[in-house]
Amino acid sequence: MSKIKTAFFCSNCGYESTKWIGKCPSCNQWNTFSEEIIQSGDAKEKTTWDDYSDKKRTSKSIALNEISYQEEKRLVTTDAELNRVLGGGIVAGSLVLVAGEPGIGKSTLFLQNGLLLKNIRVLYISGEESEQQIKMRADRLNISNENFYLLTETDTNIIFKEIKKLKPELVIVDSIQTLQSNLIESAAGTVSQIRECAAAFQRFAKETNTPVFLIGHITKDGSIAGPKILEHMVDTVLQFEGDRHYAYRILRTLKNRFGSTSELGIYEMGGTGMRVVTNPSEILIAQREEVLSGSGIAAALEGMRPLLIEVQALVTPSVYGTPQRTVTGFDLRRLQLLLAVLEKRGGFQFGLKDVFVNIAGGIKIEDPSIDLAVICALLSSYEDNPLPKNICFAGEVGLNGEIRAVNRIEQRIAEAQKLGFEKIIVSKFNKKSFDAKAFQIQIIALSRVDEVYQQLF
Repeated sequence: MSKIKTAFFCSNCGYESTKWIGKCPSCNQWNTFSEEIIQSGDAKEKTTWDDYSDKKRTSKSIALNEISYQEEKRLVTTDAELNRVLGGGIVAGSLVLVAGEPGIGKSTLFLQNGLLLKNIRVLYISGEESEQQIKMRADRLNISNENFYLLTETDTNIIFKEIKKLKPELVIVDSIQTLQSNLIESAAGTVSQIRECAAAFQRFAKETNTPVFLIGHITKDGSIAGPKILEHMVDTVLQFEGDRHYAYRILRTLKNRFGSTSELGIYEMGGTGMRVVTNPSEILIAQREEVLSGSGIAAALEGMRPLLIEVQALVTPSVYGTPQRTVTGFDLRRLQLLLAVLEKRGGFQFGLKDVFVNIAGGIKIEDPSIDLAVICALLSSYEDNPLPKNICFAGEVGLNGEIRAVNRIEQRIAEAQKLGFEKIIVSKFNKKSFDAKAFQIQIIALSRVDEVYQQLF
């Protein structure tokens, strides 16, 4: 009987060590190493996907000039938002990781997309739910598909045997943390198991040219569960996020080898599944019966899509001595920077006031072009003077109080005009980027924040 082989793995980054270490030399995290069994003493000869593949691999070096390049073949789905975040459709042989909080709708979204692909053979592998549970969800979606197959299994050895018999054209795995390979003796969900199972599906996807979706869990701090190498192995990483108290969900691209990494897809969660939101600007601007202070509209941009979002600000005298700075959907450090600009360049005393900033609709925005809208909303609440109802803003604010130019200003102006806004304030340095005569909306080009204050108040 052979000796049992064990190793220690970092639960944060997947670093392997032969002995326990207090501090990981790879990611510098403390107390993250756990012991896992690599091979048991009575382990029998085990098989891999190579035994099931009909395609023989031949590895040899080749000159770069001899490689013929062809555009990636993409499978265009009926979901326009999924096509957008993937860069135009599902690339053949790609490995896509989708992560999100529990109950956010990951399984519903990809069960729905798998059922809607009626021209190809789809295999849905579930390690969390039974066949009856998935059938009940499919009945709620009210979609029938004869080419959709279901497999409830966690053993990768059995899964790949079924894959060879069925020969699917798309594989969806829900979830990668529940699978277990017989090459590793540790429990499902450990670092070594996740790494081995993901590597097996990576080999399968590349050798058979079959796209694979891996649905993954996230940890309590919001990062994807498992080793960091999991995100390096896959071609695309999608983050499915949103507040469960809101009906809207956001599919965001974190990594994409076949497209842009700044794309955004918006869905509405309903009783019959996920509905694609074709005009997100309308849902991101709150319905207001009366004009109130502290509200400004920003012409932002996420990927290729222009969005008009409502920035809400509340400035009140500090009661407890230490002023509060609270933000939702916006970077706290960016808010502190903008407040410092207003105090230094504008003379406004925000140091003794509580400041609250909220992006309406539960969306998180990283586009710096909303700086001008945030500042105008803060000034509106500070003066308790409402902004004009039909005006919006697009500009980045620098440390000297200057309004900096933003990219693709024409798309932002066109989106504001489409939604009925009459004025938009942009940077003076953007004037060369657009023709004002081509738009019906009034474009006001300014260079400094104090000019904006004089224009509005």
